Amino acid sequence: MEEMLKSKWMATVASIWIQCSCGATYTFGIYSSILKSTQGYDQSTLDTVSVFKDIGANAGVLSGILYSAVTLRRNPCRLGVFTGPWVVHAAGAIQWFIGYFVMWASVVGLIPGLPVPVMCLVMWMAAHGQTFFNTSNVVSGVHNFSAYSGTIVGIMKGFLGLSGAILIQFYETVCSGNPSAYILLLALTPTSVSLLFMNLVRNYDTNTKDDKKHLNAFSAIALIVAAYLTINILLENIFTLPLWSRIVTFVVLLFLVALPLEVAVRAQRENSDRFAQALLEERGHKPKPEFSTAEDPTDYHALPSGEGQAKAVTDDRSSSDEEDLNLLQALRTVNFWLLFIASICGLGSGLATVNNISQVGESLGYTTLETNSLVSLWSIWNFLGRFGAGFVSDIFLHRGGWARPLFMVVTLSTLAIGHIVIAIGFAKSLYLGSFLVGVSYGSQWSLMPTITSEIFGVGHMGTIFNTIAIASPLGSYIFSVRVIGYIYDKAATGEENTCFGTHCFLLSFLIMAFVASFGVLVALALFFRTRRFYQVVLLRRVQRS
Repeated sequence: MEEMLKSKWMATVASIWIQCSCGATYTFGIYSSILKSTQGYDQSTLDTVSVFKDIGANAGVLSGILYSAVTLRRNPCRLGVFTGPWVVHAAGAIQWFIGYFVMWASVVGLIPGLPVPVMCLVMWMAAHGQTFFNTSNVVSGVHNFSAYSGTIVGIMKGFLGLSGAILIQFYETVCSGNPSAYILLLALTPTSVSLLFMNLVRNYDTNTKDDKKHLNAFSAIALIVAAYLTINILLENIFTLPLWSRIVTFVVLLFLVALPLEVAVRAQRENSDRFAQALLEERGHKPKPEFSTAEDPTDYHALPSGEGQAKAVTDDRSSSDEEDLNLLQALRTVNFWLLFIASICGLGSGLATVNNISQVGESLGYTTLETNSLVSLWSIWNFLGRFGAGFVSDIFLHRGGWARPLFMVVTLSTLAIGHIVIAIGFAKSLYLGSFLVGVSYGSQWSLMPTITSEIFGVGHMGTIFNTIAIASPLGSYIFSVRVIGYIYDKAATGEENTCFGTHCFLLSFLIMAFVASFGVLVALALFFRTRRFYQVVLLRRVQRS
């Protein structure tokens, strides 16, 4: 039993479960209305508070620094027992609980209404906890499955994307449509899940030949959960489901979320049987197991751009923490800033869309049920992008040496089309537009961390990709407050400061479509700069396999 708990497979299961519970930022549309009404905000003020949520959820530099401090091999002696990813989870859980609990207390009147700056701080703290969960789970996954970094990042980011829909199912089953109770639920549930499983999330520097097979099993479960959630959402749109049916469907959902445990048990059993068989065959000779226990099994190293790439890749020295670029070194490269600018265009405009999806639906005449369904479906589309981009880009990288930034070009192009669809505002356009934007937005969250680990190395990956992730709230602030909020408030009329019709958001989404198109050009430049790098990386992988 102890061997089972201390394995990279159980670490993956624990990470998946934590990811499934901590996607509250994607459900802001559920409680944004009650936050707006109880605190007396106009749309621009609500968007400002929302931006601080985005800053907290995406500016995870502190979580990256903490992760490096408690996991790099040169630090354990100085930190004593405070080493390992669990420290990062614990820090995130504390922030998460304080933020959402104080927010709930203000909404229900337990404490006086908070001034806008204080509410922004509370929102930032609640969302900031998510970056600690996410950083620990994603970077540990890349450590444990370095040969398939795109796939494992897609799985982790995919389940995080699904967590929005999972939490909404929880909300509709337990809270009976009460948004204030949902905020309390957010304060308690993810905190408890993280504290319960954080000790299982660890780094194991081993590779086996069957890693891909079992990762595919995790991927299949993710697709099953996504399909099940989609069916549930569609049924809720068509029928009025009684409480007992919601309870039954939610129990089934919990069963599906528990299925990764079976994959972990099977994978660990196969590894143990294979090792035992190797020992028997050797009959007293030094066994040669099928997995590597080298300190760092990564298939490639962090490389400089340009002509130095080929020389660095063909160097046979084993990778170590010192060979990975740190944040300051990465900041001095052109590739970092190309990736950052492309992320502003993709992540910023995508996040601005989900933050305002309820208001867009309201202006176009969608019912409350339809807008709630759009929020839930966004989580599904977000998942498909996160999971699909990592999985598919891994296949093309392994088989053809395709540079991963090329997939950023494709997804940013799709994002621009999605913004145009929403801007036009034809009948049910928000369903198609949110699908295109959601898939494209999710893809950026899978591609960006993976490209970061490949170009700059795994040692400081958490710090670097969380620094690039600042592009998301930065872009969201520009588009949500300075573009969408400003234009909406200019068009709004009446005491309730509302606007109805396609003109409310037409110009805003056309502007974001133009920005996404500019991102295509930036990503294309990154592709040409790194194309040779990826070809050399693939050659090294083939030679080592």
